[in-house]
This record gives sequence, structure tokens and C-alpha cells, in this order.
Amino acid sequence: MPPEPKTCQACGRTIEWRKKWERDWDQVRYCSTACRKRGVSDVDRRLEDTILDLLAQRARTSTICPSDAARAVGDDDSWRDLMEPARRAARRLVDRGEVEITQGGHVVDPSTAKGPIRIRRR
Repeated sequence: MPPEPKTCQACGRTIEWRKKWERDWDQVRYCSTACRKRGVSDVDRRLEDTILDLLAQRARTSTICPSDAARAVGDDDSWRDLMEPARRAARRLVDRGEVEITQGGHVVDPSTAKGPIRIRRR
């Protein structure tokens, strides 16, 4: 019976157990070499805080788009570059149980969500 899946500390995606990690499963923290190199930066933490702040300013049932957080952290020229980091920040917050990611009003698995997403408080 394989161990329970984990969540990547950098991108928030699910890491499924693999046979090659059998001896090292307890040390596996990242889903890929890219995530291990990227880690979680100060900008990533600011995006997490901004998502929570934006949600706190809205009604309990309201949602935000990751672009709202990207625009708040970035400037007029750089916010688009922060879209994927904002999605990663949202996935990390889902893993911590602070928010949910929705599409079409329904909660979706953040690891497999494709296309536009919304973020709401849990």
C-alpha cells in the first residue's frame, strides 16, 4: 500500500508516491527540480498575504481572481508575470486549509484545475 500523497511546498500541487522515492519519501518536499530551485520567495509570501487580505475585505462568500493579487503586488508592467506565482500561492493556501479554488462556482482540485479560477475563503 503506497503512502498518502503529499503537497509540493513550492507550487501546491499533489505529489504522488513513486517507487523511486521508496527510501526517501519522508524527505520529498518538491514535485520537480524546477520547484526545488524556485522554492518560496518573499514575493510568493506577499502574494499569499495579499490573497488573504483581499478576501478579508470582501463578503464571506465573495471570490477573487488571482489577477487581483498579482495587480496588488506588481505594477502596471509586471503584474502579468505574477499570474502563475499567484496561482501557486493560492494552491499553497488551499493546502493549509485557508481558501478554496473554484471554477464555475464549484470547488475544484487545485492540482488539476485548468483555465480561469476563483479563490474564496474556506
